[in-house]
This record gives sequence, C-alpha cells and structure tokens, in this order.
Amino acid sequence: MNIEVIPIKTRVVCPPKDEIWDIIDSLKVSDGDIVFITSKIVAIHQGRTKKTTEIEKRDLIKSEADRMLVHENTDAGFSVHLCLSHNALTLAAGIDESNADGYYILWPEDIDEFCKEVRNRLIKKFNLKNLGVVVTDSHTMPLRSGVTGFSIGLAGVEPLRDIRGTKDIFNRTMKITKVNLIDPLAALAVKEMGESAERRPIVILRGDLNIPFSDTASMEGFKIAPEMDFYRPLIETIPKV
Repeated sequence: MNIEVIPIKTRVVCPPKDEIWDIIDSLKVSDGDIVFITSKIVAIHQGRTKKTTEIEKRDLIKSEADRMLVHENTDAGFSVHLCLSHNALTLAAGIDESNADGYYILWPEDIDEFCKEVRNRLIKKFNLKNLGVVVTDSHTMPLRSGVTGFSIGLAGVEPLRDIRGTKDIFNRTMKITKVNLIDPLAALAVKEMGESAERRPIVILRGDLNIPFSDTASMEGFKIAPEMDFYRPLIETIPKV
C-alpha cells in the first residue's frame, strides 16, 4: 500500500468565531484524495465556543451530554467526566480548552453537512469525481495511554466494509464482522496533525487507500445505537443527564 500523507500548515484559527473558507479554498486536492479536518477549527468556524469566564465547565459538559458520570480518581490524581455525547463515548462531551485562547471549544454541529459543503466546493473547483472529506477528533482508549484520532463526520467515502457472509481461511462463515475503514485513516491523519502548537489542522491522504468512494456516504450507517452496542452494559451504568 502506497499512501502519501500531506499535512497542511495554516494560519491560526481564532475563537470565538473564525470562518475557514480561505483555508479550504487554498487546498490543492486530486481525484481520490481524502481530506481530514480537525473538529476544533470546524467548531470555531461555526462559533461553537464559550468563554471560560462565563460558564462553569461542568455545566457546559452537562448541557452537551446525554449521559454523564463524574469520577474523582484519587489514585491517578484527576477528575473525569465520562460522557455519552453525539453518539460517542467521550471525556467531557468532547469539550476542549487547548489552543482555545480562553474559550471552551465544543463539538461542531451538522458535521456531515459541513463535510458535504467542503466536498462540493472542492469537487467543483478541481472538477473531481472521487473525494472524501472527514472531520476528526482526538480521544483516549480504555487501558491505553495517549490520544488517538477518530472520525466524527464525513462525506464522499464509505466508512465500513461489511464482510458478513464471507468465509475465513478455514471456511467458517463470518456472521457479525464489519471492518472499520475510516478510523484507522483518521488516526493516521490526527497523528500528523499534532496536539499542541503544530498548526496542521488539515491532512490530505493520497494514494492506494483501499476504500470506496460514494456520493451518498455519511456517518448514519456507521453509528450504533447504545441499546445495540456490545458495550451496552457499560454504557447503561452512566447516568442519563
């Protein structure tokens, strides 16, 4: 597999609101590319920010979460707001204070629609057929140190490969397995974006990505309702807000 990873260094995107169409319009993309954009600059573009002096963070988290469990981890020396928010299990409902200049940055809204708008804009500009646009965020994984990237919205690229009904090497029929195609690529892109002062909020992946493009792709078929999830017993221990 031959993949070219192209980080895009940009100007500083400043809260509380800062439109990023100048950044999007400066991109140079080719047919078959996937453009990954960090959620932080999308949220600032939308004005999804709150000044830290005007609201308590816990109140803001509660307003964004569907479920929330507050835990004072005395062993590790920190407090945790474990949330189910935006159909994802997150810390602090995805609210961030880094690179925010005195603001809380919330998750963007209507993320698939934003991805479609960016995709249509770039397809028209460069006369393309296949182009993916994905908004990413960072999260932690249980029992693993460090953050990694995952997708929270997309357009133009299918996130899943369904291999149910196929045979394994010993002729056993696969019954429930679907392959997550997009989050491994999102993790690669987020690694190149960085987490502090890199100013690389966009990464383009180009080459043999082995992923199908689709004009109708979205996150909807990718999400799992909590009551259908393998982790339902864990999720249901988190109190509803």
